[in-house]
Amino acid sequence: MSHVEEHDSDRRDFLYYATAGAGAVVTGAAVWPLVDQMNPSADVRALSSIRVSVDGVEPGTQITVKWRGKPVFIRRRDQEDIENARKTKIEDLVDPLARNANLPPDAPATDENRTLDEKGEWLVEIGVCTHLGCVPLGGKTGEFGGWFCPCHGSHYDSAGRIRKGPAPENLPIPVAAFIDENTIKLG
Repeated sequence: MSHVEEHDSDRRDFLYYATAGAGAVVTGAAVWPLVDQMNPSADVRALSSIRVSVDGVEPGTQITVKWRGKPVFIRRRDQEDIENARKTKIEDLVDPLARNANLPPDAPATDENRTLDEKGEWLVEIGVCTHLGCVPLGGKTGEFGGWFCPCHGSHYDSAGRIRKGPAPENLPIPVAAFIDENTIKLG
């Protein structure tokens, strides 16, 4: 092989690797924005978990907060609410499952499996009717002292369990926990 052919071969190899490297950089620069757009935006990431102060919530009242674009009912139940919910038998429920993201999917819908604390004072649930996505009315409404969806007549008890009407499931309970005695973390 002559010196000229060896020089052309080295030049050709250099041009090949330089072109391939430049192509990889350009492809990466073009594909990265497409991949990056699939990540959740900053506002969505910020809403993935929130902290809610429940310091001023008195027994027998509830507050509603917005989390992940949905209303979340946080009710501090009074003794009457707790007693009514705890005396209900699983056999009397339309939906026998707790629907509590903090428990296994097959957990029964006992009042103890639906509340946030052992005493049963705190109930946290997503306030969207499981029939067609309406927002039920709170404040001890409906036939069972819980929530009532006037759109189609679904009645929920004081534990958020469907008792009457077309809704097929209990109001879902999100991932939630007390982080101190006055603050609940959702998500």
